[in-house]
Amino acid sequence: MANPHEAASSGPQPAHLAPDSEPTGSGPDARGPRLASVVVFVHDHDASADFYGELLNMKVTVRTATAALLVSRNGFQVYLRAVGAHAIHPTGHVGAHYVIWTADGPDDFQRCERVLRARSDRVDTREAEGFTLIEGRDPSGLPVLVAYPGPDEVARLEIISRYYV
Repeated sequence: MANPHEAASSGPQPAHLAPDSEPTGSGPDARGPRLASVVVFVHDHDASADFYGELLNMKVTVRTATAALLVSRNGFQVYLRAVGAHAIHPTGHVGAHYVIWTADGPDDFQRCERVLRARSDRVDTREAEGFTLIEGRDPSGLPVLVAYPGPDEVARLEIISRYYV
């Protein structure tokens, strides 16, 4: 017998948990917490605010001498914290190293690609199983990745070796 939630749903289907995984929280449809904010340490928060604002279609809502807060239409937040022109971002240390954004649609993905090509010194596009990923660099040289379609529309069936293996 089919799951009644599957039969009644329409539109893109989210990637499902592995068969041996169990959702957290309470109830059969509990999804768990969602990512609400990202904090990015940058060389120059003004240049980075301009870049991320254009790329991610976000507005600066708060700006101080050393930080900026950008907010999207759906409330997601990017905090930018200036740490100086000589601060480094060592690869291989503990902590998050990449954030992969999902474009809102194919036109938005093309817009993001145009922004990255215009504002990044290095841009790389690659096809994966069912989705496309573009990588550029922000004003501090940090990698910025945008995918389309997102994992809520196309399940990720591989680990991108360049980043994780």
